[in-house]
Amino acid sequence: MSYDFPRHHKAEDNIMVDINEMVYDHILQFYGVDEIEELTEDQVNELEDFRTNTLSEYSVLQCGYSNAINMWECQ
Repeated sequence: MSYDFPRHHKAEDNIMVDINEMVYDHILQFYGVDEIEELTEDQVNELEDFRTNTLSEYSVLQCGYSNAINMWECQ
């Protein structure tokens, strides 16, 4: 029998939800807004700078910041 991780996609989805929730909650609290869409362009630029220049390219938080920025850009 070869190794398997049943429902590994479900586990990855759960981890992604946790990362997004953690990052979004921190952003909302830090900037004192109720929705990501309420951020200003300058604030989103700060998030992009943090993601690019502070986080490692391999940081698990990268996807949370990318998703938050994408959400803001799609408004």
